[in-house]
Amino acid sequence: MGVLGAWVVQLFYEGIYLIQRVVTGQSGGITQVTRALSWDMRLLFPTLGGLAAGVLLWLAGRKKASTASDYMEAVVIGDGRMSLRQGLLRSLSSLCTVASGGAIGREGAMIHLSSLAASLFGRFIFIKPERLRLLVACGAAAGVAAAYGAPLAGAIFVAEIVLGSMSIHTLGPLLIASATANITMRLSGHYQAPYQMLDLSGSIGWEIILFVVLGIMIGVVAPGFLKLLNLMKRVFVRSGLPLVARLTVGGFMLGLLLIMIPDVAGNGYSVVRSFLFDSWSWYAIVLMLFAKVFATTITVGSGAVGGVFTPALFVGAAVGTLFGQLVHGIFPALTIDIAIYTLVGMGAFLGAATSAPLMAILMLFEMTLSYQLVLPLIIAAVTAYFMSRTLAEVAMYDVTLNRERDQLLRFTLRNTKLSELVRPADTVLATTATVADALQMFFDYPVRFIYVVDEKNYYLGVIAQPELMRLVLNHNDVKEQSIGELLQLDYVKTLTPDMRLDQAQAQFVDFVGERLPVVRSVAEPRLIGVVYKSALLEKYSALKRSLDATSEALISLNR
Repeated sequence: MGVLGAWVVQLFYEGIYLIQRVVTGQSGGITQVTRALSWDMRLLFPTLGGLAAGVLLWLAGRKKASTASDYMEAVVIGDGRMSLRQGLLRSLSSLCTVASGGAIGREGAMIHLSSLAASLFGRFIFIKPERLRLLVACGAAAGVAAAYGAPLAGAIFVAEIVLGSMSIHTLGPLLIASATANITMRLSGHYQAPYQMLDLSGSIGWEIILFVVLGIMIGVVAPGFLKLLNLMKRVFVRSGLPLVARLTVGGFMLGLLLIMIPDVAGNGYSVVRSFLFDSWSWYAIVLMLFAKVFATTITVGSGAVGGVFTPALFVGAAVGTLFGQLVHGIFPALTIDIAIYTLVGMGAFLGAATSAPLMAILMLFEMTLSYQLVLPLIIAAVTAYFMSRTLAEVAMYDVTLNRERDQLLRFTLRNTKLSELVRPADTVLATTATVADALQMFFDYPVRFIYVVDEKNYYLGVIAQPELMRLVLNHNDVKEQSIGELLQLDYVKTLTPDMRLDQAQAQFVDFVGERLPVVRSVAEPRLIGVVYKSALLEKYSALKRSLDATSEALISLNR
């Protein structure tokens, strides 16, 4: 899967260059290509790209796929089977958007194609569904590793975001696939550390406080960026335009912006490198930041298929660079390189936006090959993550939020007290009642047991229907006898309202009836109601559905 994922990523890059050569006669970095175009071509190229992307998405949506159309869906809640038709059409749509300058990440389509290749291969060799899901996850990890030159981060990306599990049974294969993808890229001559920084200067001591502040700032900005993307999606949908028209309009709006600022084309990679190696004035950074965010919201909002992974890195880089310039203005004696703030800002923003700070820390380390970056990156990324989660429940990937909701649901269910399930007890008699009264109650209610209480409503025991019927058949003269004389004390175990579900379930295991009595406490056994087995099972069914919808049931290698 590592080799296959690397080949798919290389093929996608070749597709980008092919489209650029055919349409513009040039190929290379999208910003360089856009700068070389005339103003009318800057407008026409993304417009045509949006039109082509819209048509391909329209074709993909004409027929509902019987299998998953998204790799996260296939891994988390599916059986690993992915739709070939949907996958190819959506990836080609993303290719058109990216090649024509769409301000969106190309990693989304690369990861999807790599996962699709893994799914098809697994189905070809008739692999079992639980292992097919893991194989698709390995394909996704290989795609990330090949696209970013980050094998560790590729494996952690899938483990932390998609699977939500760091178990070695799943993480091990992911690491192997990622490492193999990276080796394949190296052997083919396509590997490079995107932001290699081996000569960063400046020692960090008390200045680490500055990176806490930077993390807090980014923790505030990141949720706003994601909410802005969601808002623009709703705006385009509410416009009432059909899908093809939305993507065409989005491409046209982007083209108008490219006429004035060609550097906003693409995912922002070249601009980030410029932040690192060139000198920018603060107002130029602010202008580029707003222009790039606007371009990204247009592209994403129109419905284009792609990732916002790299655009998120750009926003973090811009915020980090501005923060570094501010710090140098206030504390000119500090020797920390501004590039460190830029890179830390990238990692912190990525960690906050994806809700995966560990992945972000590893990715920035692998993309820069600078160990000096790790300490401030840890501080800022973790701070930004907790700040963003405190402020808003929003994340780049819905699977992250769904998993958090599932975890909360499981916690709630596991800690649900029986008091929430208690229902009134209808079949209750006092010790002074007669056998005739008990017989009448058994005729009126289809139950196996009648609960017996004293004058204070304290639970004493039960009258069991089989034993009572047997007694009546053998002794016709007992109808006027007090049921207190027939009481069975320990025949039925009692529950208390402060019990947890698992404790109550243990009581029901060996009990053949449908309900158990609930008393206020062992010390004060006042009868307050009953709990039905069906209500308990309903709660456990909700818990099981929650577990089945997560990656905890992904695979058992011991089967």
